[in-house]
Amino acid sequence: QCCQTVQKASENPVAQVLGALNIPVADANVPVGLTCTPISLIGVGGTNCASQPVCCKENNFNGLVALGCTPVNVGL
Repeated sequence: QCCQTVQKASENPVAQVLGALNIPVADANVPVGLTCTPISLIGVGGTNCASQPVCCKENNFNGLVALGCTPVNVGL
């Protein structure tokens, strides 16, 4: 995923979006991504990521919110 913003669930603007959408998060420290889009493999074409690429456990909110995001190194 390429998310425009990745922050803890307790930090704004993430906390505001979660509250507005009534999305419950059990852990205030869980990393949450906002405005996320899929990333294709390098050289295959598709979306480039100008932000930090992340791997998210749950992206059930049409890309607006992704839960449990972990930064990934695409240069491996």
